[in-house]
Amino acid sequence: RLPFLMEIWSLDIEIRTMRRQVLLFMLARCLGFVLGQVSYSIPEEMAKGSVVGNIAHDLGLDLKRLKSGKARVYTGGSLEYIGLNKDRGVLLIQERIDREALCGETTPCALHFQLILENPMELFRVTVEIMDINDNTPSFTNAEKRFEISESAVVGSKFVLEKAIDSDIGQNGLQRYLLSPTDNFIEMVLQKPLDREKQDYISLLLTALDGGEPQMSGTMQIFVNVLDVNDNAPTFAKPLYRAKILENSPKSTSVTTVSASDKDIGSNGEVSYLISPSDRVLSELFKINSITGEIIVVGELDYEKSKVYEIDVEVVDSGGLSDSSKVIVDVIDINDNKPDINLISKSDFILEDSPPNTVIAMLSVNDLDSENNGEVECNIDGDIPFKMQNTMNGFYTLVTEVALDREVAFQYNITVTCSDEGVPSLSSSVTLTLQISDVNDNAPVFERSSYEAYIVENNTPGLSIFTVKARDADWNQNARVSYILEDFSINGVPVSSYVSVSADSGVIHAVRSFDYEQIKDFQFRVKAQDGGSPPLSSNVTVKIVIQDQNDNPPQVLYPVQTGGSVVAEMVPRSADVGYLVTKVVAVDVDSGQNAWLSYKLQKATDRALFEVGLQNGEIRTIRQVNDKDAVKQRLTVIVEDNGQPSRSAAVIVNVAVADSFPEVLSEFTDFTHDKEYNDNLTFYLVLALAVVSFLFITCVVVIISVKIYRWRQSRTLFHSNLPVIPYYPPRYSDTLGTGTLQHVYNYEVCRTTDSRKSDCKFGRAGSQNVLIMDPSSTGTMQRIQSEKSILDEPDSPLEVRKSKKSKHFTRIKQTEVKR
Repeated sequence: RLPFLMEIWSLDIEIRTMRRQVLLFMLARCLGFVLGQVSYSIPEEMAKGSVVGNIAHDLGLDLKRLKSGKARVYTGGSLEYIGLNKDRGVLLIQERIDREALCGETTPCALHFQLILENPMELFRVTVEIMDINDNTPSFTNAEKRFEISESAVVGSKFVLEKAIDSDIGQNGLQRYLLSPTDNFIEMVLQKPLDREKQDYISLLLTALDGGEPQMSGTMQIFVNVLDVNDNAPTFAKPLYRAKILENSPKSTSVTTVSASDKDIGSNGEVSYLISPSDRVLSELFKINSITGEIIVVGELDYEKSKVYEIDVEVVDSGGLSDSSKVIVDVIDINDNKPDINLISKSDFILEDSPPNTVIAMLSVNDLDSENNGEVECNIDGDIPFKMQNTMNGFYTLVTEVALDREVAFQYNITVTCSDEGVPSLSSSVTLTLQISDVNDNAPVFERSSYEAYIVENNTPGLSIFTVKARDADWNQNARVSYILEDFSINGVPVSSYVSVSADSGVIHAVRSFDYEQIKDFQFRVKAQDGGSPPLSSNVTVKIVIQDQNDNPPQVLYPVQTGGSVVAEMVPRSADVGYLVTKVVAVDVDSGQNAWLSYKLQKATDRALFEVGLQNGEIRTIRQVNDKDAVKQRLTVIVEDNGQPSRSAAVIVNVAVADSFPEVLSEFTDFTHDKEYNDNLTFYLVLALAVVSFLFITCVVVIISVKIYRWRQSRTLFHSNLPVIPYYPPRYSDTLGTGTLQHVYNYEVCRTTDSRKSDCKFGRAGSQNVLIMDPSSTGTMQRIQSEKSILDEPDSPLEVRKSKKSKHFTRIKQTEVKR
């Protein structure tokens, strides 16, 4: 029946403890989490799964908050007797709680733990008081006790009995003793004198009773052997002894010495000391010398386990008379425990733009020592942007002190050191590693504020010009730089038609081949953009300078060289030395030294008569003209630039040495032209020949195909039974009576002064055939003088047309060129 009664008792206690008072106080929100406290009272020995209390209701928390906050019970590393059911929001018994094993005689007996929530971090302190139930029976160490008492013992003599042990406390603990029969003894105090002759042996039953419901008891049999003679009991010098000892005292250290005396003499006066065996813990820690009464240490003392020890000492003489005294030993604390650091919660990563006072970790620090030895202070090693804050007794938070910057430090190893105030001080450390997550807070920065690059003209399209480079102080994707060519127009043309930029490398390529004579430099902007969200960017100006290349030969402006008429400069025979005949005018579209021109006389009919100015191109006489000098003088002048390699152009200057125009005309009538055919005309003639040949072959193939087709048709009709339809060729009318073609074709012939470059045009339909020629144009020299220019255009064509008044006429086109 006993287990059943105990179960009913446990259930009744559980129902009554549900009517508890919940003390809930909320501290001010501190550094990102909230603190609170709640208390419960439960009986010991509750079954597993029993409900302690509805923690969610008592703290005003939603069940969803328990799940989202990953609620958990933190006990600091000790055995978790109580657990949390997140679905119901209640605290449950996880392990059977034995109050006597947990707390011993310490009252009140309570479990202290914390409820931890995350996102945001919150901490609630929970206290569960364990109430005692009457689950232990009073018991004696020995089942029997034997005494030998002299018959001469005086009334009132005391006999020390072994104490009963009851692990329960309070009302459930040991309350009283019963001794039966009580004819001679009341609580083992002699009530009346013994008479060995009447009764030499007495048997007693000592019963220990507690005050629980139901009441429990334990018994010990006492046997008394009545002796004769020894009628004085030993007595202690003091009823109470006090001693102090350090908790780290080595074994065999003397605690104190007790002293007792016996008025008897001889063997009846000999006494021995002993420690009451009722407390097994004391017997393992202390030992008394039975002869001298010295108490020494035989075990390891620990202030944190027990601060005070009460030792019951007995003194017994040889006759069995005894006395008792109490020795109170105060254990002195020493600083022998380091602060115990427990990491409750921590963050491994934090954004670099997190505000100051962001919680990084929560720690629980405990020192088992007392007074100054247990006072703890925590600090952070090194100069880093973090600080410790004491949120409540024994709990600390690690927070950021200032805004962080990943570009300064991407990782911190935070060492927290907690030291007590003992002498010497003891300390413990814990190291946390915190990664700083990158935020896109840095725009790409170019290595230069502007760029200037050079490229030689006539470059190959796609040529790499140079590279722009930008760096981003951020990390990973936020530091990935892409290069973009900004929209811009150069002379109305998009810049993308000139250059391109590689998005990954920043290499700028030329899209086209540049011509220095068309564009000498241009500017554009390149944007560097990172891969963050949103992206950051910066711009830089790039200037491309085109460098000149000697790719243009000099161009002769005067005298104009054509393939038509002959132009001659006239020098009178009376000309003096240094007479200016003419001036060769040339230009070079290149720049710099590529455009520096020099003039040289390459060939001349009489080299001793003329010279050319090296720098100005002036043709002058270098001696006096005489009658022997030929009228016709032909000079070849070379114009050369200063490039590497140099380019040149040649010009032929015809000079007439004469005093009158008719003389010059007669000499230059038969002037032959030695000019070469134009290369372009040769190309066109070859192309025309190829086209005509192709058309001719095509026509022949078509005609043959048509003939074969008609022949096969006629053969088919001939062999078939179908009627044959005769074929009649078309009739052509001869309106002009020539008997050939019914249309008239006109022919137009155009000739220039150089018959080898004449052009002929055929095929324009008209009413009659026209053939117009001007043979007199060949060999004709024309000289036209004006205030500004002397001109001769050999290539000017003579256009021949038929007029109403004459069959032939000549029209000469002339063009003036400034000298």
